[in-house]
Amino acid sequence: MSGAALGIEIVVVFFLALIILHRYGDFRKQHKLVIVATLLAWHLCFLMVFILPLDVTTTIYNRCKLDINGSYIPPTNSGSSLHQEHASPTPRKHECFKPWSYIPDGIMPIFWRVVYWTSQFLTWILLPFMQSYARSGGFSITGKIKTALIENAIYYGTYLLIFGAFLIYVAINPKINLQWNQLQTIGIAAANTWGLFLLVLLLGYGLVEIPRSHWNGAKKGYLLMKTYFKAAKLMTEKADAEENLEDIMEEVRKVNESIKYNHPLRTCVDTILKKCPTEYQERMGRNMDDYEDFEERPNTYPSEKSLVKLHKQVIYSVQRHRRTQVQWRILLEQAFYLEDVAKNETSATRQFVHTFQSQEPENKIAQYLYTPAVEWYWECLLRPWFHRILAIILAMFSVVVVWSECTFFSTRPVLSLFAVFIQLAERNYNYFYIEMACFFTIFFLSICVYSTVFRIRVFNYYYLASHHQTDAYSLLFSGMLFCRLTPPLCLNFLGLTHMDSSISKRTTDQPTAYTSIMGSMKVLSFIADGFYIYYPMLVVILCIATYFSLGTRCLNLLGFQQFMGDNEMTSDLVDEGKELIRREKRKRQRQEDGENRRREWKERYGNNREDSARNRNIQADQKESSFTETNTTRLASKYTRSNGRNERDRVELLQDAEPMDFNADSINDDPLESDSGRYQPGGRYLSMSRSRIFDDV
Repeated sequence: MSGAALGIEIVVVFFLALIILHRYGDFRKQHKLVIVATLLAWHLCFLMVFILPLDVTTTIYNRCKLDINGSYIPPTNSGSSLHQEHASPTPRKHECFKPWSYIPDGIMPIFWRVVYWTSQFLTWILLPFMQSYARSGGFSITGKIKTALIENAIYYGTYLLIFGAFLIYVAINPKINLQWNQLQTIGIAAANTWGLFLLVLLLGYGLVEIPRSHWNGAKKGYLLMKTYFKAAKLMTEKADAEENLEDIMEEVRKVNESIKYNHPLRTCVDTILKKCPTEYQERMGRNMDDYEDFEERPNTYPSEKSLVKLHKQVIYSVQRHRRTQVQWRILLEQAFYLEDVAKNETSATRQFVHTFQSQEPENKIAQYLYTPAVEWYWECLLRPWFHRILAIILAMFSVVVVWSECTFFSTRPVLSLFAVFIQLAERNYNYFYIEMACFFTIFFLSICVYSTVFRIRVFNYYYLASHHQTDAYSLLFSGMLFCRLTPPLCLNFLGLTHMDSSISKRTTDQPTAYTSIMGSMKVLSFIADGFYIYYPMLVVILCIATYFSLGTRCLNLLGFQQFMGDNEMTSDLVDEGKELIRREKRKRQRQEDGENRRREWKERYGNNREDSARNRNIQADQKESSFTETNTTRLASKYTRSNGRNERDRVELLQDAEPMDFNADSINDDPLESDSGRYQPGGRYLSMSRSRIFDDV
């Protein structure tokens, strides 16, 4: 099995990253280079998390072999034995059992060098450049590259400034000889310092929010209120996106009409039109017959710079409009399902009943296994308890992490619980337990950090939206964050378990392969002995702030509406969202009732209607042929057919009209009469939800 575990995990982690990326990205519409770069960044970061436990067991096995040869004192747990750390070696006579996941010597250092330096190249050089390139509105490769270089000049300058500060510190220190290895260590320390600063912030949020989200997941009323709140906010964002798209499309229409087919910038306009939605492309068809000498009026034509700006705005507005439309449909399904769960909780038959047929599973196998009775027991009885038990387990894990983060620097006695568990297993060389303990520990830390990255939303510039709605800029930015957060996360994990020799203070121990590529942090003692040790203690303050929702309250005071149960604005938005969901439900019910009536009518009278329609067509042909004798009769037949067609159109229009809902509070106040709101003269859509929220403006 030598090296087999490493190869298996590389393949498994690749498909894991591919599945997650497929959930957020769109493989068909986004550029292949963006997909490949993001997938590579995610794959390398996930590899660090999954391969590090194998590195730990391999290191423990190598220490066991050195222990037999008398090369170093074996690790112990008691404080008294730790005081004898510098005593003469007393090797134990026993046999070392090779772990099933053992990786031969020389493979892990090469593997870590390739993974680490490739991820650093991606996060500091390639991904920032691709990020600016993807958002650029240039029409040529040269123009996009120029824009990307200008935007990244300040970005790269800040990091060069940090690296230069470390370099000056080492240069003026007379006790340090600046060599290539030390220069490499300075670069690694600078990158890890930046990553650790952000890591503690995200970790403090995730350690509290993940257990709390599962605990609140057992409260159906809480989830339903939060869904109503999201519906009100999303309707506002949806209306803004529609209005913004209409404004941008109006500018595109003007540019399309002003720049004719013989203009040098016509190719740029065609590129912009290809990025517009299909309905707008059909509306703004290019008029090829109008020839105009553009040289006579040079001041009326937009410049290439303005077209680049317009192109960038079109890409952004179309992506935002598409995302809000998809999110609105998904949120409606969630709200309808939560309302169904609330209704079915009091069901005496214990059979889950859906309001709409579209929410029932379409797969026959799923219908056979996930029956209405099974669904009722899971949703109404078992699922709340599952979330509560999971929340308690995660909360206990969070407490252990916080305690270990505050005490991992103590080696006499060992206070970090993760270090105690690993050292107990190391004495008996229980490799399977060591791998499982390491895997669950670093996996939980990664979930706390990565889930926060997926939840963060920086206005509309960075937003990881599921169901293939994430733009290229956000995907590349997430890859950058993962590559910067994962290396310090792994170092922090090794410090919690005392597998890092700089923490355990046992210089005779063989370090892990991951630690060896990081170099000796003694070059920067104030970083190794100060920042890396004491800064993680701030996770306690961040956890307390997250528990009392201080960040949410601050955002709410600044005008960013957040879900808070004891807030008047939250109650207003919940009521508004409830009304929006109720109106959408009535609309969905009317649509399904109409489809059911048409289906029943077709099944009952379909053949008779086809025969009668065929007979009417034959009779109409005979009448039309009889009217071709004279010019007067042809003219009469023309007006007769025209009047008959108008009459038929009017009758069909009345038949297709939806029945009036007498349960509605008012007809004119319904903001969801159409999918896009109410159309106003001038091509603008006015959202009633937006006008009601900001009625004081």
